[in-house]
Amino acid sequence: MEKLTSPHVIETLLKKYDLHFNKRFGQNFLIDENIVRKIVMAGEVDTGDLVLEIGSGIGTLTQVLSENAKKVVTVEIDKKLIPVLHETLRECNNVEIIQGDILKTNVRELLGDDIGKLPIKIVANLPYYITTPIIMGFLESDLPIESMTFLIQKEVGERICGGPGTKAYGSLSIVAQFYADIKLDFSVPSHVFIPRPKVDSVVVTFKKLDSPKFKVENKELFLSVVKASFLNRRKTLINGLTMNTIFDKEVLLKVLEECSIAPGIRGETLTGSEFANIANHLNNYIN
Repeated sequence: MEKLTSPHVIETLLKKYDLHFNKRFGQNFLIDENIVRKIVMAGEVDTGDLVLEIGSGIGTLTQVLSENAKKVVTVEIDKKLIPVLHETLRECNNVEIIQGDILKTNVRELLGDDIGKLPIKIVANLPYYITTPIIMGFLESDLPIESMTFLIQKEVGERICGGPGTKAYGSLSIVAQFYADIKLDFSVPSHVFIPRPKVDSVVVTFKKLDSPKFKVENKELFLSVVKASFLNRRKTLINGLTMNTIFDKEVLLKVLEECSIAPGIRGETLTGSEFANIANHLNNYIN
């Protein structure tokens, strides 16, 4: 098979099928074979795995996934790329090509009888514009996903992996880490893509937990408390919660005292478990 990381091969395929890079779908193709293989290694893909790929592109990552997995189901939204994929993946007998929008796809139905029989891993070079909805959608789903390895925008990756007290830390960090153990695997510079994006990327792996990392009695309340605490980062915790939740300041002050948390600190200094503790105490004040 031809190396799909070759700019010449990419150009030839695009010309043959009269295609252009589609900004609407966030198409940026990898042109570094080493990076492609490092992504598959980070995903720990092996011969017993069922891999779901999101955004097939021209099949660059798909080919290497096919070499390592038992089966690959790859979903591509761009109808114009499907004929290209049938050409570039013609020798990959363990690949199923699906045309569709992953955000509108019933993944449980798509994977069918393979669910429960094979370990499910998701590996993808994600389009920047739908990164967060895809990640959160799979983290919150009840699918038996073993791991997810994504090539994503560097800023988003740093926010997801951020810890308390750091600039990158925020509601996305807490919610993502609520569902999974997360590792930032390695950085990917912008010059290994065609067309070249304006920002660098990172590869991040999520090991989905069997149960959330900390006990939460009311998940919606927990999420609202986290969000409220970061809506105005310069505000103190008590001011953020007073402005952005349904609770009176008197109740909030009482709860923070019960949790041994100073009201004058900023939300960005608290851990996810501390936010869970606040939410669990506040849950007692909901009629």
